[in-house]
Amino acid sequence: MKTGSTKWLRTQGTRCADFHWQNGYGIFPTSPSRRPAVDKQIDGQKEPHQLVTFQDEYRRLLAKYEVEFDERFVFDQDVIG
Repeated sequence: MKTGSTKWLRTQGTRCADFHWQNGYGIFPTSPSRRPAVDKQIDGQKEPHQLVTFQDEYRRLLAKYEVEFDERFVFDQDVIG
């Protein structure tokens, strides 16, 4: 999944040319009809991350999709917020 998506993303224009997965990552499904909303969220994610940490946003997504997890295995221990 990671290799295929990385190769594809890097062909999608300059915005994604340097795409790489971080150490911890997650994949959440969405429908094609939600693409504009997802694009908007990605384009504007730097601003919200000044108010809400990546870790807190990720926890929210895991809860929304009812994914059980153990934080010891989700985040690098030196970046847990």
